[in-house]
Amino acid sequence: MSSDPKRHVVDAPVIHRLRVLTVNTHKGFTALNRRFILPELREAVRSTSADLVFLQEVVGEHERHSNRYNEWPQTSQYEFLADSMWSDFAYGRNAVYPDGHHGNALLSKYPIREYRNLDVSITGPERRGLLHCVLDVPGHAEVHAICVHLSLLESHRQLQLQLLCQLLESLPDDAPVIIAGDFNDWQLQGNAALARRDYLHEAFERHHGRPAKTYPARFPLLRLDRIYLRNASSHAPQILGNKPWTHLSDHLPLAVEVHL
Repeated sequence: MSSDPKRHVVDAPVIHRLRVLTVNTHKGFTALNRRFILPELREAVRSTSADLVFLQEVVGEHERHSNRYNEWPQTSQYEFLADSMWSDFAYGRNAVYPDGHHGNALLSKYPIREYRNLDVSITGPERRGLLHCVLDVPGHAEVHAICVHLSLLESHRQLQLQLLCQLLESLPDDAPVIIAGDFNDWQLQGNAALARRDYLHEAFERHHGRPAKTYPARFPLLRLDRIYLRNASSHAPQILGNKPWTHLSDHLPLAVEVHL
């Protein structure tokens, strides 16, 4: 995390609205890994002026790529993306391999008081995690942000959603919670399970009747990415489906304004 975890926001105006963005970065490459485009992705993310950015498949380190690509950043990808716009960031390492590792990250314009990465991997080679951050947002005792990337297998996703619900039940009943990321829930069974929790709502389903189509980016057919809220309301949800977003990842990003 970039800041002192003991740092708090004091004597600041109460914040009632947060701009939220979630994007699967595909490790900084275009679909099918044809081109490294992380610098372009950074400019696109910056243009949204989001307060919170939920990232999936973001690289913490990759020795071979750092030697191969001239534009590969000297810092981690999430630090490169945070740049000077997001003062705080947290990273949850999920997949580790000989050249490096990748996982989920959160970029925040508000202090991240604490964070933890919960390993929700089930079995096999897929490594998955829930990155849980507690934020200091002026006017609120605590705001919780959970960055999600679930398994490709339905049976694994159902178990991972149970772990997510256990995490939610451990949080203060009245605390605002923002859950965003790549749920890989193309059959919508996971969404049906979460919909039975009357304290949660999914932003696009609330406003448009169904979760957003985000994959594949150029011709989206599957509803994989989500933004769920508890003790907060969603407004003006958007699928960022125009250029340059259509060639910056294999997923389209989602944006929403969250009212606390």
